[in-house]
Amino acid sequence: MLKKIIISMLTMIVGGVLFASTVSAEISIYTPYTGLSKTPGEDIEYSVDVINNGNAIENVQFSLEDLPDGWDYQITANGTSIEQLSIRPNDEQDIRLVVTVPLKVEKGSYDFDLVAEGTSTSRLNLMVNVTEEGTFETFFSSEQTNMQGHAETAFEYSALLKNQTAEQQHYSLTAQAPTGWTTQFKVDGNAVTSVTLEPNEEKTVQVVVTPAVNAEADTYTIPIKAQSGATSGEIELEAVVTGTYDLSLSTPDGKLSEDITAGGDTVIELEVKNNGTVDLTDVNVNASTPPNWEVEFEQKTIPVLKAGQTSNVKATIKAPKDAIAGDYATTFSAKTAEASSNANIRMSVKTSTIWGLAGVAIILVVIGGLYYIIRKYGRR
Repeated sequence: MLKKIIISMLTMIVGGVLFASTVSAEISIYTPYTGLSKTPGEDIEYSVDVINNGNAIENVQFSLEDLPDGWDYQITANGTSIEQLSIRPNDEQDIRLVVTVPLKVEKGSYDFDLVAEGTSTSRLNLMVNVTEEGTFETFFSSEQTNMQGHAETAFEYSALLKNQTAEQQHYSLTAQAPTGWTTQFKVDGNAVTSVTLEPNEEKTVQVVVTPAVNAEADTYTIPIKAQSGATSGEIELEAVVTGTYDLSLSTPDGKLSEDITAGGDTVIELEVKNNGTVDLTDVNVNASTPPNWEVEFEQKTIPVLKAGQTSNVKATIKAPKDAIAGDYATTFSAKTAEASSNANIRMSVKTSTIWGLAGVAIILVVIGGLYYIIRKYGRR
């Protein structure tokens, strides 16, 4: 009897061992980088190997323990968010753990565990060293805040706006430009007056500043502000205006027509005026005339024409002898590298008085001849 009991107990023990060896399983998780340094607002990415050392399929669930308040995480496999993973015997699979460090966080070291739980449990201790104090502010900056151009230039600046808070922010965009100036904001190519940013999101803001008409040469400061209810950012842009370029050409009395006789000449006085705010140099005066007409200038080049000043230039224009009576257009131009102006003057050609007198003389001669003939032969 005792022998049977002993045999039965041995059978149960051996069977239990064989059964345990048949269904044994062991889960382990591994990543080489368990201690990382990050700044507030950054994501930490871990590539983790999940290993099934047993001889049975394991359904493994994942969780994070002791994760600090305000921190967030996501576990994915092959780009899909997961909570459980099935692993074949003596096989392994990779998962991706992304932990987000909040923006509002104190500097220091933080520990937490990644837990993989199947028929057995495996823990992976992870440490993050936050290298600086977290901020609750708006980052607003431009790499190029100073630009130069003349008053007709549209100054275009590029600024980066970043929400470094833990909450969504709706920023209104404003500018304190000088009187008469205009400012436009663009985001993603669209004109805007405000922009909404999620936590840690950033956008490029284009700022287009157009000076006032006839803005004087000077350096102008334009404060730009991005304001939300809880936080704001401000940058100071600078526009260096070199002045306006404006040239006009006319006559002193504004008259744009003259009379001239065929084969004769006449003097036209031109008025060249610098209406801009910048001195002009080497102002060249030219003329475009009908064929065979001639123009001579008393002064063809004005070396310097100061802002707001006027210079008079005399031009002698000569019509050809065979010019037919009528109106002819002559175009005068004044040009510099920065500006130009034209003036069209109508030239009315009159018949020469010599030919008129000659015609009268011929008529008188004909009348006299007829009178002579009548007197001499009329009585016969």
